[in-house]
Amino acid sequence: MSAQFDLADIKRRMQGAIQALRHELAGLRTGRASAALLEPVVVEAYGQSLPINQVATVSVPESRALAVQVWDKGMVNAVDKAIRDANLGLSPSIEGQILRIRIPELNEQRRKELAKIAHKYAEESRVAVRHVRRDGMDGLKKQVKDKAISEDDEKKHESEVQKATDAAIVEIDQALAAKEKEIMQV
Repeated sequence: MSAQFDLADIKRRMQGAIQALRHELAGLRTGRASAALLEPVVVEAYGQSLPINQVATVSVPESRALAVQVWDKGMVNAVDKAIRDANLGLSPSIEGQILRIRIPELNEQRRKELAKIAHKYAEESRVAVRHVRRDGMDGLKKQVKDKAISEDDEKKHESEVQKATDAAIVEIDQALAAKEKEIMQV
């Protein structure tokens, strides 16, 4: 007999896609300072690539500024270069071991670009959820073929998978709508 149908695993994998979307959306700059803006920054340090949070502390001293406290004085220039090279549109100014980053106002064109990027991230998440759905449906078909479950059970489980998919898509759309509203606020 093959493995039994596991709706919890399917829901967990769909939630993984939603969490990945939320992480991506958090990194989109909206004109307000957020420590999550610097999460994608990777610093060349000690002969390897490290996330910025492993070489410095990122804080938000005010709503339109970030402060990056670099732990090792020798790493200040490497962190500065990594932030500039990350294509985030940010230009740090160095004050000793602290990098100060002013978050510039977003113009209308940049807001529209960010909204397009957010839509792209959301579509990638929807595709990931649909892949999980397809895997679940394929697993059910295989179990019916192997006579591990009945066709009635298959229909019931397909309905459950579809409900989980629909709920995940709604959650993705809500996250996108919230981020789009945040981006477009002036």
